[in-house]
Amino acid sequence: MYELTDVTKTYRKGRATITALRDVNLSIGQGEFLAIQGPTGQGKTTLLQLLGGLDRPTAGSVVFDGQDLATMREGQLTDVRKRSFGFVFQAFNLIPTLSALENVETALVPLGLSGGLRRERSMAALGSVGLADRARHLPSELSGGEQQRVAIARALVREPRVILADEPTGNLDEGTREDIIGLLERLWADRGQTLILVTHQTSVAARAPARVWIDQGRLRLGAAFDEAVIL
Repeated sequence: MYELTDVTKTYRKGRATITALRDVNLSIGQGEFLAIQGPTGQGKTTLLQLLGGLDRPTAGSVVFDGQDLATMREGQLTDVRKRSFGFVFQAFNLIPTLSALENVETALVPLGLSGGLRRERSMAALGSVGLADRARHLPSELSGGEQQRVAIARALVREPRVILADEPTGNLDEGTREDIIGLLERLWADRGQTLILVTHQTSVAARAPARVWIDQGRLRLGAAFDEAVIL
């Protein structure tokens, strides 16, 4: 599914050049559950953004299903993002004036579906995360865990091939964190989608069958990071 080759990402900050990723090589298979773990500010989110076509590398290739996201025209890239990727963020990013159902529906608007079909699919997505009975509630009327479940439903409603989750438990307490990770695991197992999760929490990363560690923009493979090899 994914093949990353010699991926480097740099940014300009004033006169300085910041290297967020350095010569990253990584393969991710269809249906894999991969955790990307590492300290804050070491390149995890940058890598996730490249995998989701939200940014482009400075050098190297990010091949998804035989197409290089790094060189794709913007219109093509937008279409791939729209149809292939579902995003879950730490901050939930729900629209406060919309109900849970309406927040999920926003993900379907770019697909040009009828209002009835949008509502039907959105209710099904909310049902899959256990929130069908909270569909009419505003985000302010939901707990943090419920808001993240709405965000997961929004990511799932397009039926994407890949779910990209950026610190999805970062704003949650320990008990709720376990609920959300358990939910993501069940959805991954039931749906066969590829799940790529960024986290700084070892307890979260350990739930994934495959893990990589990122430090100063470089990757190490394996669950036993003390034995990992720097790519």
